[in-house]
This record gives sequence, structure tokens and C-alpha cells, in this order.
Amino acid sequence: MYGLVNKAIRDMVCDRFGEDSWNQIKQKAECQVDTFLSMEPYPDDLTHRLVKAASEILGLSTAEIMQAFGQYWVEYTAQEGYGELMDMSGDTLTEFLQNLDDLHARVGMYFPQLKPPSFACTDLSENSMNLHYRSTRKGLTPMVVGLLKGLGIRFKIIIKISQIQSRENGADSDVFSIKYKSN
Repeated sequence: MYGLVNKAIRDMVCDRFGEDSWNQIKQKAECQVDTFLSMEPYPDDLTHRLVKAASEILGLSTAEIMQAFGQYWVEYTAQEGYGELMDMSGDTLTEFLQNLDDLHARVGMYFPQLKPPSFACTDLSENSMNLHYRSTRKGLTPMVVGLLKGLGIRFKIIIKISQIQSRENGADSDVFSIKYKSN
């Protein structure tokens, strides 16, 4: 994962739980990095160790940490200089999700080692859709739920998400049923 991800984890922990909690997490994860460089790739294992340590130190499940991080990530990346790129990806949740792979392709120009997930929208109606999520990485599905919640805030909609298909159960993708309405 790129340093931007680990930096965002650090900032989320510090914002919500304080710097002392971050220092405990960093120590428990055996993280020797003092400052994450946004554009520098780091081993995925480091990110997983940070999440696992955060779970233990903060008394939250890894799924809760990942979901909170996903929601945080939407606002964080907008503030870190990617807001304009996000704005160009759609004016509604549906447009944004339909353009997410294109957004990742544009971001990949700046992050050449990026291994982005893939998203596809199906069963579209006025206030619902199914979102198919595919990734080479495991364990990030709760983050997708958080991302969707963060996008709900971004687009000022009330959103209800339920997972209806899981790669953990042998499916080729994780599928989320999304229902939404104006806030």
C-alpha cells in the first residue's frame, strides 16, 4: 500500500483517539517508520499489522477499524488534494461509483505500483443498485462499507448497505445491495 494509506490511518487514530494511542499502535505493530511518505509504496503487511494493532489497542474489531477508516478515507483524500479528481468522477453516488475504476486509473498515473480494486454497478434503479467489488487483496471488504458511508455523507444522502455476496463464501466478487434517498 502507498504511504498515503498508512498516513491516513495514523491521522484517523490521532484525530479520534490521540497521539498516545497511535504511538502504542505503532509499537505493537513493530512499525519503525516515523513519517509515511504519501507517494512511497510500503508492504501490505505493515498496513495489516497497523490495523491489527489498532484493533487490540482501541478495543475495536478489525472490521470496525476498517469501516471507520473507509469512511474517513473519503474526506481525507478530498482534503489531501484529490477532491477535484473526485468531483470530476460524478455528481451523484451512482455516477461516482460507475466512474470509480476510471478514477483509480487516473490516480494510477501518480502511483505506478497501485493495485486498485474494481467496481461494477448492476441492477440500477432510481434509489438502489448492487455494487460488485473485486480486489486482489483480502480483508478490505469492511473498508468498502465505510467508503460507501463516507460517499453517502459526501453526496448528502441516506444510505443503507447490506452485503449479499461474499468472496469468503466462494463468490467471484463481494456484492453490496445499496439503497439510498436524499437526506
